[in-house]
Amino acid sequence: MTGVVVETEIIIARPRHEVADYASNPDNATAWYTNIKEVQWKSSRPAKIGSRVAFIAEFLGRRLIYTYEVVELVPDQRFVMRTAEGPFPMETTYEWTDAPNETTKMVLRNRGEPSGFSRIGAPVMSRAMRRANNKDLSRLKAILEAAATSR
Repeated sequence: MTGVVVETEIIIARPRHEVADYASNPDNATAWYTNIKEVQWKSSRPAKIGSRVAFIAEFLGRRLIYTYEVVELVPDQRFVMRTAEGPFPMETTYEWTDAPNETTKMVLRNRGEPSGFSRIGAPVMSRAMRRANNKDLSRLKAILEAAATSR
């Protein structure tokens, strides 16, 4: 898949297992993704290879509904979802690695292949995705680090 590739990362002051467990659970997406407004499971919980989950989002002033399929799941290391539908087919990858002092480095990568009119706006979309991803990762960090201090 070529086209748009946006990769962002953050260090979260929580152990890798906790970060991966929270981030890879689609039910938590509305808490840390600013643009995701609703999650609808199309298969049974929990997420596993082959699981299908619809995300209803608002992005660049448009309402988008994407049904992702989990295509790779390596607990505490990597989680990959992919959709082939819509004007902007997308693959989303989360990767977690240990960082110093029991922290976790999380990488969020979105790869998409715009088609039709969407192809023209790909550079603008890339910048908007990067801003949104950075905001979402910061929100995830705040949620997980606040949960740790409230224990």
